[in-house]
Parts: sequence; C-alpha cells; structure tokens
Amino acid sequence: MVRGGIVEGVHHGSVVVLAADGSVEFRAGDIEAAFYPRSALKPLQAVALRRAGLELDGELLALTAASHSGEARQLSGARHILRLAGLAEDDLHNTPDLPYGAEQREEWLRRGLGPTRLAQNCSGKHAAMLMTARLRDWPLPDYLDPGHPLQRAVAESVADLTGQELAGVSVDGCGAPLFAVSLHGLTRAVARLATAAPDTHEGRVAQAMREHPEMASGTGRDVARLMRAVPGLLAKDGFEGVQVAALPDGRAVGVKIADGADRARMPVTAAALARCGVDPAVLAGFAATPVIGGGAAVGSLRAAGALAAS
Repeated sequence: MVRGGIVEGVHHGSVVVLAADGSVEFRAGDIEAAFYPRSALKPLQAVALRRAGLELDGELLALTAASHSGEARQLSGARHILRLAGLAEDDLHNTPDLPYGAEQREEWLRRGLGPTRLAQNCSGKHAAMLMTARLRDWPLPDYLDPGHPLQRAVAESVADLTGQELAGVSVDGCGAPLFAVSLHGLTRAVARLATAAPDTHEGRVAQAMREHPEMASGTGRDVARLMRAVPGLLAKDGFEGVQVAALPDGRAVGVKIADGADRARMPVTAAALARCGVDPAVLAGFAATPVIGGGAAVGSLRAAGALAAS
C-alpha cells in the first residue's frame, strides 16, 4: 500500500497459478502448507451435498455455496430450502449473526432486529445440509458433529476433490466442521469444478454459481463483479484473505493473505488472473484499490514483487 509515494503497509501471502493441464505455472509463498479455507470451501461442500442426494439447482444451489449478504431474496431462498425439507429456521444450528452486507446490516438494525440464524451468511449452506440429512434419513439435531454421516460425506468429498488427505479439522465461524487442506489442493479442486461436465455434481455447482454470482455472494460484491467481468470464471472468497478462481479450461488461481487482510485479497487475485492470461484491461477495476487522503486518491493498494512482474 503506497500513500504519497511512500510504502505505508505491506501484506504477505501465498499465491498459486495453475495452467490448464494442472501444472503449477507460478507460485509465491508456501502453497503446500495446511490452512483453513474458510468459506472458500463452500463450493466443495455443495458438491458433497449433491453427491449425498441433494437435488437443488440454479439459484438455490448457488445459495448453498454462498457467503450471502443477507439480501431479501437470499433469506427467502434459505427459507424455501427449509420448507422443501419440511423444516423451519429453528432447525438451523449455525451461529446467529447480523447480515454480512453493510447495507443489509444497517437496514436490519434500523428495523430493530438482532442476530438470527437465517441472517447469518452461511444459512443457505446450513439449510441445504439439513435438507440433505432429511433426504438420507440421517439425524438432524447433531448434523454439525464431525462424526455425523453428513459431515463424514463432506470430508470424503473434500479429500477427493483436492486430491489430498485432510490435514486437520476445526470449526468454522458458522459452527460447521472446517477441513484443512493446502492452497494448491484447494485451487486444484476449484479447477476441477470449473472444468466439469454440466451433468456432473461438480458441473452443476459451477454452473449455478456462474449463472447466479450475486446469489452466491451479494449485489455489488467484488466476487460477483469479477465473475460477471470474466466470462466463465468460477470464484469464491473466504474470511482471512482467501480467494480461489478458475476458468473453464482449468487455468486457476489461489490466494491466501497471511495476515488475513481482506483489502489485499482482490488486487492479488487480479494480478494472479493476469498471469493466467485474462485481459489486464478487464481486471483493471480489481487490480488496484485507491488510498484516500482528504477525500481524494493519494496512492493505491496493488500487487507487488514477482507477482506483479510482467
């Protein structure tokens, strides 16, 4: 981050760029170190649910893989998934929270509302988990237990899609089990979704997210705008500075900002996608974030070092 010609701040991290054949075209940092992908794991979890019997498609499948903003249509979608399963909001066990989107949160608070399970950004995923458990006649009250058949199925799919053994298990912010993999493995998995045939579970998740990027994130969110800007791109972000993105031919990028700074996530992702061959002009609006002083731009936040080198 540069202000007035002086470097004011630096974020370090790891980046991997995969070629269409899956080989590593560029790397920075330790791309094999185990880490928790946070919400960037959701597309893989959605594939796991479809493999286990979930039959959602379109907007509702995109919502299953979403870190949603809490927009009205997203909350309505989560309710609809629960109704399809014969369940209600009280059956959700995710952590209550305010809507993730700034505008939605402010409106929520103006209405005098507090944290709810439905408003929390993972409610679509949790509703779909419950629906899957109901379809398989698995017990519902403990659907978040790592030993539950549902979560064992998710773990198996994550290991299969990443092509590696899980390095650890913890709990995500929403309360769901969270599996540790490498940045390389996670990026490889997203490339697998992006290149999958349309009639496969992987292909259906990719198609849903591509066709409904705002449902999988939120109106105006950078991930949705990026997917709209780059034809065929599949992208998902996660807390603690995680981003993955893959093109239909298998070229893919993975980003993990070491200090978890979200502000560094998109400029680094744009620089990595440029190394994949995406037109820099298309990425211009994502490659740099203005640094503001006195209401005017006095610098910028952008990728540096080897990643930025042409």
